[in-house]
This record gives sequence, C-alpha cells and structure tokens, in this order.
Amino acid sequence: MNSLRFIDLFAGIGGFRLGFTQAGYQCVYSCEIDSNCQTIYINNFGETPFADITKIDVQSLPDFDVLTAGFPCQPFSICGKRKGFEDTRGTLFFHICRIIEAKQPAIAVLENVKYLIYHDGGKTLAIILESLEELGYYVSYALLNSKDFGVPQHRERLVIIASKKQVFNFRKLAVFRPIPKLKEFLCKDNKFKYLPPDEYTLIDNPKHQQSGLIFVGYRSNKSIWKKGVRPNTEHLSRVHHQPNRIYSVEGIHPTIPSQETSGRFFIYIPSENRVRKLTITECYKIMGFPKDFKSSDVLGNSYKQIGNSVCVPMIYQIALEVEKELSETRSRSSEISIYSSKQLSLFT
Repeated sequence: MNSLRFIDLFAGIGGFRLGFTQAGYQCVYSCEIDSNCQTIYINNFGETPFADITKIDVQSLPDFDVLTAGFPCQPFSICGKRKGFEDTRGTLFFHICRIIEAKQPAIAVLENVKYLIYHDGGKTLAIILESLEELGYYVSYALLNSKDFGVPQHRERLVIIASKKQVFNFRKLAVFRPIPKLKEFLCKDNKFKYLPPDEYTLIDNPKHQQSGLIFVGYRSNKSIWKKGVRPNTEHLSRVHHQPNRIYSVEGIHPTIPSQETSGRFFIYIPSENRVRKLTITECYKIMGFPKDFKSSDVLGNSYKQIGNSVCVPMIYQIALEVEKELSETRSRSSEISIYSSKQLSLFT
C-alpha cells in the first residue's frame, strides 16, 4: 500500500514524527507554537512547523490518513493547577476536533498525562471521548507505560485513539520483555557529575518497587527547614520530593518531568558504590530518541523538551498497529466491493 500520510500537531521536538516516520509514514504537516521547539524541529526535520493551531486554515490543509497530537497537558497535569477546560490551553483540544471534523482522517492518535483520567472526577475525559464520538469515531483509550516498549523508564501516559471504522485494539500492541535495566542505557565515556558522599544517604534495605524502580536513598538538602522534622526524614524536600530521591541503575528510572530544567536526576551505580547525575544524553536515550538527534545547545531547554516529549518506541509500536488496522479495513472494504459487483452482475 502507498505510504500513509499524517499530520503532527502540538509537535514539540518531534517525538510523534520520529515514531511514525520510522514506521514508514509520511508527515505532510506540522504545528508547534514554542519557538525553542521549532528550532529543534527545523534542525532535525528541515521544516518549520506552523505556529498557532487556532489560526490554521483547515481548508488549506493537505489530505492525510492519521492525525497525531500530544495536546497540552498543563491543564490536566497533577503538577499544574488542574483547571481543565477552564484553562485557555484546555480548549485547544477543540481545535483538534475542528480539524478532525473538516478533514475526517481515518484515525486520530492523542496523548496526554495519566492524571487526565481522573481530572474533575472523570468528567474532563468524558467530554473528550464524547466530542470524538460525536464526530463519528469509535474511541478507545489506554494507559501505556514506556517501560513496556524497550526503554528503562516508568512513564505512564494516556493514549486516546479515535477510528472511523472500528475500535482500536490496544491489546495488539507489542510489549517487550524483559524490561531493560537503566545500566544498559548509560554512557560509558563522559564527564560525569558525582555527588560527594556527605551529600546523600543510602538506606540499609533498598526497596524494589513493583514498578521496577529500586529506591536506594536520598540526596541531602541543606537548605530545607529541619526544625520539627520527624527523625530519618531530614533528606526529604518539603516542596518537591522526587528530585531528592536516588534510584539504582539495576532497576529503571522514574518519569523524566519537564519541570526539572536543571536535570536533578541522580542515580546509584552499585559497581562503583557512587551516586552521579543522569546526563542529558542518557535522558534522550531512555526516551528512545536516536543517537543522531540534534537537541538544544541550551541545557535547560533540552531537559524541558525531553520531559515534555513522548517515548518514541511506544509511538512507533502504535504507528505499526494503526497501519495494520487500516490495511485490514481496506482489504475488507475491497472484498465487499468485489462481492457486491459480482452479485450485481447476476441481475443484469
């Protein structure tokens, strides 16, 4: 079959594009408003995304088979104010609907944070699903985890798929086992930033969590208020716990967030009995980005952009399964057409 065409909305630095083009699709349009992300997109794909989705002339869009969109998660994220559709950014979803209604793609693939499932008691997700159904689509959703797609990162994301012909079957997605360990993705030669022993505390009995994380200790935080703090919790930040936690490379890494622009991710290397910072290169590796990907020269931008992106191998598997389902649908339509024409000939 001819190469399937897709458009890349809320494109970021191109995680969706990487996954879908690796699966053989052709990107015919992209949209991203962040100028820093636009620069990275240009450097890697040689094309400048259209900036503002609210100003897209829908009639001028090229025809396409699949719409992809990692639409803004801030209105729904547990890290944000959780205003949902009351937040202006939340209404950007309806611009996706505007494009779907006008162009009627075979499939739309949408991605967002896990918390969207629970926002406003499930009402926000219900509005999204109903909006897509009203446009004539079968809609399904699933909570997918990056660790199931060949990378050592516990990163849960909600994926919503709207299909014109049938309900998308998430159970057909290939799941990879065993889950790789973080140590398999580490750089071998680099100027690593090691923590002095007096700046962290390792616990006696490391906790092997069901998620695959191995929690081994805390970074010290000398700036936090310690008066009245319970014994053995001195190393817990009173503001944001996650950056103070240290995980072993014998397990996997927690979700890389977009808020940590200084990259405060520290890992424990048992073979060295030392703790060091995860490098920006390693962050991109455990998101499945290719080695030749050109990230930002500004380190803070790089950390923010990779934290906002999608797991490329996960998107790749989705793209493969979407192609299979579209191929099967077209084959069935062709058989029905042939059968109908034969049937008609008996009566002429």
